[in-house]
Amino acid sequence: MPTPTHHIDINHPDFIASPYAQLKALRDESPAYHDPVWDKTFFTRHADITSLLRDKRLGRTMLHLYSREEIGWPPPDPRTKGFRGYQDNVFMDMEGKSHARIRSLVTKVFTPKRVESLRGRLEQTTHRLIDAVEADGRCDFVHAIAEPLPVTMIADLLGIPEAQRGNLRPWSNAIVKMYELGYTDEQVEAANRAASDFMEMVGALAEERRAHPQDDLITDLVQVTDQGETLTENELRATSIFLLNAGHEATVNGSSLGLRALFQNPSQFETMKEAVYQNNTSLLKTAVDELLRYETPLPMFQRYVLEDMEINGVPLERGSEVGLFYISGNRDSARFERPDELILSRQDNPLLTFGLGTHYCLGAPLARLELQVLFSVLFQRLPNVRAAGEAQFAKGFVIRGLEKLPIEF
Repeated sequence: MPTPTHHIDINHPDFIASPYAQLKALRDESPAYHDPVWDKTFFTRHADITSLLRDKRLGRTMLHLYSREEIGWPPPDPRTKGFRGYQDNVFMDMEGKSHARIRSLVTKVFTPKRVESLRGRLEQTTHRLIDAVEADGRCDFVHAIAEPLPVTMIADLLGIPEAQRGNLRPWSNAIVKMYELGYTDEQVEAANRAASDFMEMVGALAEERRAHPQDDLITDLVQVTDQGETLTENELRATSIFLLNAGHEATVNGSSLGLRALFQNPSQFETMKEAVYQNNTSLLKTAVDELLRYETPLPMFQRYVLEDMEINGVPLERGSEVGLFYISGNRDSARFERPDELILSRQDNPLLTFGLGTHYCLGAPLARLELQVLFSVLFQRLPNVRAAGEAQFAKGFVIRGLEKLPIEF
């Protein structure tokens, strides 16, 4: 039986804001389909996505096994030279020994103990951000709190001086536009400039840390070794940038989408307040995971098919691409009871938000900690927080979040 053909304009504002009805229909009728416009086979069910994420016959790249000529890829687009100088050194998009080597080195310095040590600074920073807006009685949550908190924390962790932090969020915004399906020439140019400037800045900091080590992650990445292995200069630069980009996108979007979801679910809003007042850390942890399941901030990831294969009767050819709708799998009634309800006390919650397998998100513990601290401090300080107007979604689906979330308190 041939794979069904279907097309979704995933960049349409209506789909970005509310994709769930279309995705449910696909799960029920065409759980795997080929989109001829994007030239990818998309999967929508939790079981299929889980299986594919763990399947070694798929990868984030193919170039660890084949040359471009062997798989019919054209030469790299010369327009993206600056961006590729960064992207080609990001371990998230590597496979095999290269991925294992860099991930092993990064894991040695980006440890759970180090993440947990940030709790106090996270609380202080969140209090400071609320102090800045409390007297006004209202603010845009995205720009006043959700964005600066994780950027500040990752910049602190890496050791980026205050004077050089102003460009971090704009650079990151420009770079991540390249992960969307479809981008403009202007966005390519902006990503090239941002990646080149960002790589140059981190390189200068790394050189400084070699001469004058400090207690920060860039120093650790300069010094880390594992069985004689070290990071190359470009790997160090790209890893630092990736930790900042990936380390705040999920938190910015997860916290703003999460707060919006609480506004839309008054009983769960009260549950969150109660958890904070009672310092119920167990409930806070399940609540954060449930918010990240209910509104997935990174809704879709891609993989290349490394060899001809078949999954549940769906043939996949070597060199083709698959799209994995995490946002759909996270609402799959075959895996979640009452999937379209926000239930902060949900215990059985195998959310796909951080991926699975070899490429499971290295920053998941930090994202979870940031959201736990943010919501805890927010509800302590502003117990009467409420929506003060319509939320506005940002453009782009692959990295899905809010542009604005006006609140008052």
